Amino acid sequence: MATTNQNTVTQTFPVLGMTCASCASSVESIVTHQEGVVNASVNYATGNLTVEFLSNVTNAENLRKAVQGVGYDLLIEDESKQQESLEAIHEKKFKELKNKTIWAVILSLPVVIIGMFFMEMPYANEIMWAFSTPVVLWLGRDFFVNAWKQAKHRKANMDTLVALSTGIAYVFSVFNMLFADFWHQRGLHAHVYFEAAAVIIAFILLGKLLEEKAKGNTSSAIKKLMGLQPKTVIVIQADGKEKQTPIEEVIEGNVILVKPGEKIAVDGMVISGSSYVDESMLSGEPVPVLKNKNEKVFAGTINQKGSFQFKAVKVGKETMLAQIIKMVQDAQGSKAPVQKLVDKIAGIFVPVVMGIALLTFIVWMIFGGENAIVQGLLAAVTVLVIACPCALGLATPTAIMVGVGKGAEQGILIKDAESLELAKKVDAIILDKTGTITEGRPQVTDIHWLNNDDSTKDILLSIEKQSEHPLAEAVVKYLGEVTPTTLSNFDSITGKGAKADYNNETYFVGNKKLLFENSIAIPEELQQRAEEWSKLSKTVIWFSDSKQALSVVAISDKIKETSAQAIKEMQEMGIDLYMLTGDNEATAKAIAEQTGIQHYKAEVLPKHKADFVKELQKQGKTVAMVGDGINDSTALATADVSIAMGKGSDIAMDVAKMTIISSDLTKIPQAIKLSKQTVATIKQNLFWAFIYNLIGIPIAAGILYPINGFLLNPMIAGAAMAMSSVSVVSNSLRLKWKKVI
Repeated sequence: MATTNQNTVTQTFPVLGMTCASCASSVESIVTHQEGVVNASVNYATGNLTVEFLSNVTNAENLRKAVQGVGYDLLIEDESKQQESLEAIHEKKFKELKNKTIWAVILSLPVVIIGMFFMEMPYANEIMWAFSTPVVLWLGRDFFVNAWKQAKHRKANMDTLVALSTGIAYVFSVFNMLFADFWHQRGLHAHVYFEAAAVIIAFILLGKLLEEKAKGNTSSAIKKLMGLQPKTVIVIQADGKEKQTPIEEVIEGNVILVKPGEKIAVDGMVISGSSYVDESMLSGEPVPVLKNKNEKVFAGTINQKGSFQFKAVKVGKETMLAQIIKMVQDAQGSKAPVQKLVDKIAGIFVPVVMGIALLTFIVWMIFGGENAIVQGLLAAVTVLVIACPCALGLATPTAIMVGVGKGAEQGILIKDAESLELAKKVDAIILDKTGTITEGRPQVTDIHWLNNDDSTKDILLSIEKQSEHPLAEAVVKYLGEVTPTTLSNFDSITGKGAKADYNNETYFVGNKKLLFENSIAIPEELQQRAEEWSKLSKTVIWFSDSKQALSVVAISDKIKETSAQAIKEMQEMGIDLYMLTGDNEATAKAIAEQTGIQHYKAEVLPKHKADFVKELQKQGKTVAMVGDGINDSTALATADVSIAMGKGSDIAMDVAKMTIISSDLTKIPQAIKLSKQTVATIKQNLFWAFIYNLIGIPIAAGILYPINGFLLNPMIAGAAMAMSSVSVVSNSLRLKWKKVI
């Protein structure tokens, strides 16, 4: 993925070789300090580095060398191959990890059994040494290799803790076994701790295996989305023959045949035939949509019973499905504000733990009595083993990954972690009317001409044909039979209407404000009609020459079936709702009454929508703006949480941090509930990760020993450390099964 802003490029690369949250912090730090890098962020849960850099100063290869310098690697392949390569690397890594774990468990079992029950048997120490050596030095070699790489750069990570703890326990045991007399002469028994070293490695490998498996589950939403695109399609050749073509070879303009039950491969326009298409995987809406000629179809959706041909309009990365996958990937990889603080803690965590372990040993040496060295060494080892920055590092990103993935499955696209975290705080929502509360497909219901004289309807049609306003389209459709005429000096007046000249006379089309500003008279019969229609929540458009109104047109936009229910639901959640519309007062009032909205503003210009957002923010409110048009984009950019309706303009969707694909307002309370659930999961994860370390480290150091003689076994510490990461990821996965409705 790459986006460019002037000469800066933003790219995402998978990072290889990371084993914990401290690793992510190391990579982020080294990349941030490279010349030409503007911004860098590493997400441990997704394993991705997102970096913005000046393309004329540095490049991907330079960044890769810098990352390799601290013992990691970047995958900088072409994006189309990147996913496959990454999957192959992960699969190979997972298989290796699985084999190592199985062997570590098999070889550790005899050591534990002898250590616990048969210490008096002949050659017990030698047998334990024989079984634990391959576990520590072969199956656990990666911990030592990675720790050495870190040490060379004066850095420390999770591997440093594991290597130090198991290495000390192993070397101490070998010394005690070979030089037992050293202790016997001092009146002490020479204990060996081979079982601790072997079991710690086995437990940590098992924990990593479970963590990798769980992390694979958190990104299942992406895999599901990627699986929606078929590998081949039937392309109709110029001579009418059908040809099975790989998806990569499909180009814009190709005519594609879709048979019953097949997936649609690319975005396009139906040119012949018709069928119902299941679009639930994109919109979250279960009802299939009828597709006739000239209607859009999207990649990833499933054709039902009929068959049709369509012309490819967007292929590859341009398709809506590709954009959704891209948006979900970016959101899953982005950092929530709380994560930045956690990353800082994880970055300094390992050196602090090493300091605590050293301090533990010194305290034991001073106050420990006759077994001070042995118990001090064991306590220091236990502190190193039990401390776990991984649980902290995984707490936020795994919950974000599941939350964003769950949103995507519900037809709620979340662009970044910040908006997902912020949505729960929303206490004011501003709704645009057209296309948000209403269908956004206005139709002319009535037209009344002054004195029944419609001789100027060709002028009305010609002005509306040049206007870009959605209401103009409804008038053009209604006057479809009329032949247009040639106008001069056409001028669009933002928020009011348009004007043009014909035969030395100026004609106006727009709202009442436009007529007042140009001192145009409104005859009583037109005024009466306009008032009647306004009471029925119809939008009124005026058509006049430079002296008086000639005609009044009524346009109605149907309220969406789910709007009133969604509005009620949001109000029950304690959210203040505001409707802003460029439409007239009477229409706005009628729509507000029908949907139950208490606060509304009519005849609002696009720039005033953003001002109103700022006004609410000054009152201390967290504001969400919901819109679908280009005119909403400024307000969307200003709001704390911006939500675009998926059937609206591309600009609105680009600006917004969330997109409701189906344009159904009931998805907004769902998005807020999802935000609440995700943030609650993050808090639970962080609580348990912190509590685990706050309780675990002092107990490991031997704080309970003076009280009740309790010393934590390093083996139990290894199991606890492994389980802390697994429990955090498992808690995030619980979010998957929670209902948001």
